[in-house]
Amino acid sequence: MQKQYDSFTAMRKGPSGIQTPQVALLLETSTEYGRGLLRGILRYSRLHGPWSMYVAPRHLDQVLPEGDSWNGTGIIARIRSPQMEKQIRLTGLPFVASQIGESSPPKAGKRFGEIDTHSKAIAQIGAKHLLERGLRSFAFCGFMNCHWSSVREMEYVSLLREKSFPCVTRHIHMASWIQQPHWLDTWRHEQPGIVSWLRSLRKPVGLMACNDVCGRQVLQACVVAGLRVPDDVAVVGVDNDDLICELSDPPLSSVALDVERAGYESAQLLDGMMSGRIKEGYVVHVKPTHVVTRRSSDVIAQDDRLMVSALRFIRDHFAQGISVSDVAEEVGASRRTLERHFSMAIGRSILSEIARCRIERAKQLLLETDVSCYRVASGVGFNSLKTFNRTFHRREAVTPQGFRKMARSTSRSNDVSQALLGA
Repeated sequence: MQKQYDSFTAMRKGPSGIQTPQVALLLETSTEYGRGLLRGILRYSRLHGPWSMYVAPRHLDQVLPEGDSWNGTGIIARIRSPQMEKQIRLTGLPFVASQIGESSPPKAGKRFGEIDTHSKAIAQIGAKHLLERGLRSFAFCGFMNCHWSSVREMEYVSLLREKSFPCVTRHIHMASWIQQPHWLDTWRHEQPGIVSWLRSLRKPVGLMACNDVCGRQVLQACVVAGLRVPDDVAVVGVDNDDLICELSDPPLSSVALDVERAGYESAQLLDGMMSGRIKEGYVVHVKPTHVVTRRSSDVIAQDDRLMVSALRFIRDHFAQGISVSDVAEEVGASRRTLERHFSMAIGRSILSEIARCRIERAKQLLLETDVSCYRVASGVGFNSLKTFNRTFHRREAVTPQGFRKMARSTSRSNDVSQALLGA
């Protein structure tokens, strides 16, 4: 019979006699998503704990600890099956979970919180990244019978079709990701079909994969198909799993997610439910931050040779304080002629493209480093902090300082804050 856990007696006393929550973290250590959640949970525990945490260095085949040595207080998990969800619910413990597999995640409710990726925003930022490269043909590759992959696909396809761009889709078995011992056999069986599909796509094509594992498989299939990446197929994944992305050939561009913040907020939510301050669970959203551009999508898809030269010059030299006149001089065209080409090809001015490149690089520096805003401004080509702040605010509707603060914030989500304040 399934062991029943009593959350009122399951706290271990520390040296000072204070009861220490015992929390099972059924999260994979083999992916950046799982590790990001764990980092956020650890940070919360260090600030507001301590917690006694059970975690196993495994993939997605996590299981609840057994025996009398673990008297649980709460659980944070990635649910891979209805059976696993049932097992967790039978404990009677408060838990926070995200769904891995086929079904949609159960909605947050009494003593249960949900971790949910913001699929629409992920699809938007991935599509925008490929559109900005001048691509006009698109594809999506996702996992079969996988809820979150299907939602990302739906949002991506819908967004592109709203802009009158064609988009075709393909699915591979999720077993090649979840069932590690069998992934190679599964992939060998499926790869020929992916190769044929890739060859059939109208080139050049911008392809979004549901995550980095899928993106890497697409890149492998491109090699077999004899397709050039990114010239024939530009690929972007999701999760920004550094090891997977850098080990891919060529290195895989990817949508980065604020998973660590979500881990922190998940721990905060669980803490509130374990203590009784929160009676009803809420949704913790995992949002995208930016695209980390690597070689797999570093392409300029233009038939206009003048545009290719101009865009390449801007992307190579925007941080050096170049002007519109510098671009025109480099490509040997008048400013008026070049502005006309820009308007027809990408729908924005030369100056706007320079600013876009600078701001995208600035956002990456603000997110990934502690460099001051002044140094960020000078490092991306702005001649003053004032100009940088004004341009950034005009494009992003927030100041650089505000952007960094929001992205790095470990404050509570609105729902959790309201629950705690109302407790």
